[in-house]
Amino acid sequence: MAKNHLIGAIATLVGTVIGAGILGIPYVVAKSGLLIGIIHIILIGLAVILMNLYVGEIALRTKGLHQLVGYAEKYTGKWGKRVMAISIFFGIYGALIAYLIGEGQSLNALFGINQALAMFLFFIFMAYLIWRGLNIIEGAEIYLSAILGFLILALFFIAMFKIDMQNLVTLNFSNVLLPYGVVFFALLGMAAIPELKEELIKEKKKLKKAIIIGMLIPIAVYILFSIAIVGTTGLQTTEIATIGLGNLLGNHILILGNLFAIFSMATSFLTLGLALKWTYQYDYKYNKHIAWVLTCFLPLGVALSKFTGFIQIIGISGSIAGGLGGLAIIFMHRNAQKMGDRKPEYSLKPRFILDALLFVIFTGGIIYTILTL
Repeated sequence: MAKNHLIGAIATLVGTVIGAGILGIPYVVAKSGLLIGIIHIILIGLAVILMNLYVGEIALRTKGLHQLVGYAEKYTGKWGKRVMAISIFFGIYGALIAYLIGEGQSLNALFGINQALAMFLFFIFMAYLIWRGLNIIEGAEIYLSAILGFLILALFFIAMFKIDMQNLVTLNFSNVLLPYGVVFFALLGMAAIPELKEELIKEKKKLKKAIIIGMLIPIAVYILFSIAIVGTTGLQTTEIATIGLGNLLGNHILILGNLFAIFSMATSFLTLGLALKWTYQYDYKYNKHIAWVLTCFLPLGVALSKFTGFIQIIGISGSIAGGLGGLAIIFMHRNAQKMGDRKPEYSLKPRFILDALLFVIFTGGIIYTILTL
């Protein structure tokens, strides 16, 4: 039974991390070169593992159930609460905008519908579900994760047999920093750590193992997926990777790939949209009508304005949301080791050099993103 709890916790983290963000990684990897892209995935992956381990220790040091904003307020005060809240809001809004744009592109590629019209039709359906508070995927997450996993594996194995080795050796140092934000976005899953603590309520000592394994799996998947897609489509890799793959390999791959894209972005949009609406409604005390308008129509306005594209918005979201959240967590972890309510099942010894390195990475990513907007 304990083993099943560990597997369930790992599955929760993997399912949270691996989502629609995977669709953008091959594009930035193709633009920078496979080697540069893999270095980004590994280094950012290690930074995120450490960040998640910090969150895990913070959760274990704290009695009761809290979310990230609650931990931030407890251990860093109002300024930390504000930074974490900005990080979460920025990340969710960025994702919603990106998924609207991505759905428009994928539906256009699959059905030939005008991109703006496709985006609007998708929006109407999702806005209705969010308005009603209908989480039609609730209770089916494990089955949906299995379906998405099968589609990823199918695309991977099909693409592996079409790889052109020349596509894997290209390097473009002028785009050496391009993958940072997109990869960061695709690896974010720190909000799931408090849930893992509850899943392992009687096996808290296994939380560290669940976090490490639950992050190593997405890192490996992203590397293999990038090799397969970039090796096949090369510089023809599109912002939504499955569109370019389908254009190159034929209609059956176009259908399979875009069904995966549509499915993954739709489930992510619904989950995040409902979470944001309920945050406005229950945490900030807005009435349900205002909460719904703020949740749905702000992303639609940005998406329809064509101010930004799929890759740009997830890159910005990953850099800023992930960076701000990471900076807050560094200070939260330090303070939790002094102010915690209980002895944790694991503890990471504070290392100034390591925290300073994380600080430079997160701050540098935010500054780079702002300067290159």
